[in-house]
Amino acid sequence: MTPFIAEIIGTFLLILLGCGVNANVSLAKTYGSGSGWIVITTGWAIAVYVGVVVSAPYSGAHLNPAVTAGLAMAGKFSWSDVPLYILAQFIGAILGAFLVWLINKDHFDATSDGNTKRGVFCNTPAIPNVPINILNEIVGTFVLVFTVLYFSDATIKDTTIGLGSLGALPVALLVWGIGLSLGGTTGYAINPARDLGPRIVHALAPIKDKGSNGWAYSWIPVVGPILGGLLAAGLFLVLQ
Repeated sequence: MTPFIAEIIGTFLLILLGCGVNANVSLAKTYGSGSGWIVITTGWAIAVYVGVVVSAPYSGAHLNPAVTAGLAMAGKFSWSDVPLYILAQFIGAILGAFLVWLINKDHFDATSDGNTKRGVFCNTPAIPNVPINILNEIVGTFVLVFTVLYFSDATIKDTTIGLGSLGALPVALLVWGIGLSLGGTTGYAINPARDLGPRIVHALAPIKDKGSNGWAYSWIPVVGPILGGLLAAGLFLVLQ
């Protein structure tokens, strides 16, 4: 498996299971409807675990443009490979989100609130406040990338490129902790592909009574995580 395909598949699984738990908790008439934040954060942690296990031996399991940029800035990944990885991550995210919509179509139809439907795909702040919202995404992603930089161990031809499969459980627990501690304000995108890819699917899919796509907020889950990842890499370099 090539790194490009691995990043597509890993991110696909991440979004399929992550947005899938959003759908199970949020949409009407599912067995998990209304089961709450603990279920969502646990589901996303397991989604990360699955995505990392499958892709780590082939691509280093970035699954996140902020991780890719952070590893590159920290000197652990080639800048020339960054665009290809990010493209793969967005392809995987879009495919995963589309399948979530398809398998939950009846439950989208049974759900009346448009904001609830959008929330399956992408983030909305609990209290809109642009400086605080972007700060939260910066901080959450900083914690993610800074920690990842201290246990990234995957190699291809003796070159460190990201997470090895042994890092799957630690990074899953890390994402779970970020969700539990820092996710309550914005929903903790901490990944531009995780938010923007599914948001594009929400915009394009023929979802009944879907309402607004939330484009006015959409730049925050992109810019915030990238800044957080780069800041984490910068501090990592200073501390070396």
